Amino acid sequence: MMKQIREVVMLLVLTLCAKLTASSAVSMPIRKWQQTEESYCLSWRLGVETNNIRAWRIVPNQCLRYVQSYMMLGQYERDIDLIIDQVMDYVNDDVVLSNDGFDAWILDVDDTCLSNLFYYQGKRFGGDPYDPKGFNEWALKGVCPAIPAVLRLYNKLIRSGFRVFLVTGRSEATLGQTTLYNLHSHGFLGYERLILRADEYNGLSGIVYKSDIRKKLVEEGYRIWGNIGDQWSDLQGENIGNRTFKLPNPMYFVP
Repeated sequence: MMKQIREVVMLLVLTLCAKLTASSAVSMPIRKWQQTEESYCLSWRLGVETNNIRAWRIVPNQCLRYVQSYMMLGQYERDIDLIIDQVMDYVNDDVVLSNDGFDAWILDVDDTCLSNLFYYQGKRFGGDPYDPKGFNEWALKGVCPAIPAVLRLYNKLIRSGFRVFLVTGRSEATLGQTTLYNLHSHGFLGYERLILRADEYNGLSGIVYKSDIRKKLVEEGYRIWGNIGDQWSDLQGENIGNRTFKLPNPMYFVP
C-alpha cells in the first residue's frame, strides 16, 4: 500500500515539473540574432579576405567607418603581426635551404612591403573609386612607409640566404626609380631583383602578369618557397610557390 502511495506521489511530482517546464519555455522568448551594421561589415571583410567577394569597386557605404576603424585603431597591424609570425614559423620549421643560390621568396610591394594607408585616408579608406592618376602622384613622392612586420620578415629572409624578389604591378616606366628609392630609404636592401610592370604587360590582369614573372623565375632555376601579397591576384595563377600568405586589405581589389 505504501509503495503504491509513493508511486502516485512521484507521478504527481513529475507531472507538475513537466507543466512548470513547459510554462517556462512558453514564457521565455527566444532571442533571435539581429544583424547590426558592424556585424555585416565584419562578414563583408571576411568575404573579401577569403576571396568569396570579388571584383568589388568600392567599400560599401555602410562599412566606411568600420574599415577606417579596422585600419587605424590597431586591428590591421595585429592581423599582419599574426600572419608574419606564421610565416616566421614556416621559415624556421619547414624550409631547408639548399645554399645553391636558388632558394627564392617573392614579395609584393604596395601594401605588402610599403604602406599606402596615408594615401587611402584621403580616399575614404576605399570608399572612393580607384584613381590611377591620384595614386601615381602619391607614389611619385616616394614616401610610402614600410610595414614594420614585413620589414622584420624581409631582413630575416635576407639573413637566412633567400633570394628575395620584389614583384609589383607598378609601372616600370613611370614609377621605377621612385619605387627603388622608396624601398631603399625604408630599409629594403639586398634583394635579388625588383620587378615592375613593363609595357608588354599593360592591360593584362595581375594574375596573368605575376604568373608570367614567376614562370620566368622558375625557368631560371629558382625554387619559390614563399609568396606574400595583399591581393589574391598576387597569389593565384601558375608557379605560386610552396606556400602563399595573404595579408589583409579591405580598401581595394586588384584583379
